[in-house]
Amino acid sequence: MPKKNINNQDLLRTPIISVLGHVDHGKTTLLDSIRGSSITDTEAGAITQHIGITTVPIDIVSNMAGSLVSSESLELPGLLFIDTPGHQLFTTLRSRGGSLADIAILVVDINDGFQPQTKEALNILRNSKTPFIVCANKIDTIPGWNSHQNSASVTSYTSQPERVRLALDQKFYQLVGELSTFGFTSDYYWKVSDFSKTLGIIPTSARTCEGIPDLLAVLMGLTQKYMRESMSVDITGPGKGMVLEVKEERGLGTVIDAILYDGSLSEDDQMVVGGLDGPISTNVRALFSLLPLSESNSNNLFTRTSYVTAASGIRIAAPNLSNVLVGSPLRSVRDSNIDSILLEIESELEKAKIDTQDSGVVIRADTLGSLEALSKALSDIEIPVMRASVGDIAPRDISLASTTDEKQYRLILGFNVNLIEDAARHAREKDVKILTNDVIYHLLEEYESYTEELSSYRRKNLFEKLTRPAHFQILENHIFRQSNPAIVGVEILSGTLQKGAPVAIPLQDDFKRIGFVKDIHHQGESVTQAKIGEQVSVSLDGPTIGRQVDEKSELWVDVHEKHVKALEDTFHDDLRNDECETLSRFAQVKRTKDPFWGK
Repeated sequence: MPKKNINNQDLLRTPIISVLGHVDHGKTTLLDSIRGSSITDTEAGAITQHIGITTVPIDIVSNMAGSLVSSESLELPGLLFIDTPGHQLFTTLRSRGGSLADIAILVVDINDGFQPQTKEALNILRNSKTPFIVCANKIDTIPGWNSHQNSASVTSYTSQPERVRLALDQKFYQLVGELSTFGFTSDYYWKVSDFSKTLGIIPTSARTCEGIPDLLAVLMGLTQKYMRESMSVDITGPGKGMVLEVKEERGLGTVIDAILYDGSLSEDDQMVVGGLDGPISTNVRALFSLLPLSESNSNNLFTRTSYVTAASGIRIAAPNLSNVLVGSPLRSVRDSNIDSILLEIESELEKAKIDTQDSGVVIRADTLGSLEALSKALSDIEIPVMRASVGDIAPRDISLASTTDEKQYRLILGFNVNLIEDAARHAREKDVKILTNDVIYHLLEEYESYTEELSSYRRKNLFEKLTRPAHFQILENHIFRQSNPAIVGVEILSGTLQKGAPVAIPLQDDFKRIGFVKDIHHQGESVTQAKIGEQVSVSLDGPTIGRQVDEKSELWVDVHEKHVKALEDTFHDDLRNDECETLSRFAQVKRTKDPFWGK
C-alpha cells in the first residue's frame, strides 16, 4: 500500500492509546498523574466503571517529557488516552479490520506481577496485533526506594542504592520471564535498540510521577517512527468513529460519547450508527468536543463546537439515539451514498454477532465488545451459547433459558447489566439461575463454582440412588415372622444394608436372588440403612424362613451389574473400606462365570 502524502488535507492525527491492566494495578491513577486529576477517587470502589477518554495536547506532552524529547521533533498534535474498565471493552475499540487503538499501555503492578486480567489483556493484545509497551508500576513501593518526583525512571533507577536496584531488578526480570511465556522478548526500555523486535518496559510510579516523562517520550517516539502512515488522515473526509457510551443528559436528552478516529464531523451532518435493530440514520443536532486534559466521565468538561477532526473525544446530541449499541460504528454521510453507508454499518453489526447453538447458556452484556469477549471466554472453556444480546436481562431471556433440560445451561450470565422488572421473580418461577458480575473472569469463576456445586449435588444424588454392597447374617433365636414378609433379626457383617435392596443367597459360584428388604428397624425406629456391626430387625419380602433361609443364614445384597460398575469406577473413594471389600468379594463370585461382568 503506497504511503500517503501529507498536505493540508492529509495531516497527522492524534494517536489513540488504550490503557489496560489488572484491577488496582494503577492504570487510572497513571492517567491521573498525566492529566493532574483524581478520577480514581470518584470511582466506585476506586475501580473504573466506565470507559474514559483523555486528550493531552502536544505542549503538555513536551513539557512533561522534558529533556527526553526535542520539541522541534514533535509532529503529532498530542496523545489521546482511553481508560477501559475491563479488557473486554478493548475489543469494543475496533475499526474495520482491527483494533481502533494505535498502541496500548499494559500496566502491571511490579509487586503483584501477572494476574488473571493481565494475562487476559496480553491475549487480547496479541490476538488483535496491537503494538504495546509495559508500565511496571508502583516502583515507589520497593523497600528502601528513594522517590524522585516527576523524574525520568532511568534517572530514579540509577540514583537508587545498589540493594534497591537489585530488588527492583529481581521483580522486573520476573515480569520479563512471564512475558517470555507469551512469546515476547522484553527489557528495560533504555536497553532496547529495536522496539519492533523487543518490548520496552518502563518502570513507573503513578503516585510520584516517576517514569511519566519516559512513558510520554516513548509513546511519541514509537507512534511517529512506526505508525506515521496510520496517523495520516484526510480531515476533510467524512467522519468515522465508534460509540463508547449512551447516556441521558439534562437538556439534551439521549446523547452518545464517541471517539472520532478519521475524517471530521460537523453540526447538522447526517450520520449513521449501529442500533439494536440495525443501522440508525439521524442528524447531528449538537456537537461537543472534550476539553484537553479532561476525562470524558467528568461533568461539564465538553465544550460546544460546530466542527471536530480526528482523533477526538466527542459528545453528540441527535434524535433517535436511545437504541444505539455501545461499541457500534459511527459514520457521517456527507457526500457519500447513504445506502452504501447503511450497508457498511449493517455489515459491521453482522460481524459482531455471536455464533449460537441449539442448546447452551443465555448471555447478556452492556456492549458489543464485552458481549464478544464474554462469548470468547465461554468458548475457550467449551461452554455453548444459545443466545447472546446487548442490554439488561429481561423476562424473555428467562423464558428462553427455561426451555433447556440441562441444568448447567439453565441459566443466564450477565456482564455489567441489570435485571428488568419482574425478571428475578420470573427466574424463580422458571427455576433459572442468574449470575451477574462486572468483571468477566469473576463471572466465569461464579459459573464454574455453580457448575461444581451442581455436579456435587448430582453426584451425591446419584450415589444415594445406587444399591450399596452388604453381607449380613440372620441371628439365632431372632425369627419373629416366617413369611409375607419374613421378619428377622440380623447382624451386618460388612457393608451397608439399605431399605429396598435386593437380597440373594450365595451358591457355589453365583448368587440367587430371593427377595428384597422391605423395611429396617433399629431400636424400635424405622431407618433407611444399617452399617457394619449393627444389629437390626429386617422385613424380607420374598423368602420363607425354613425354606430358602434359616437361622444363621448369611445373605448378600444382590447389587446390579450397572451399579457395581458405577461404584467401582466413579464412587470407589466414597465407599468405606468394608464396603469396598464386600463389593470386591461379591463381584469376584459373579466374575467366575463372566470375567467382564460389571466392567
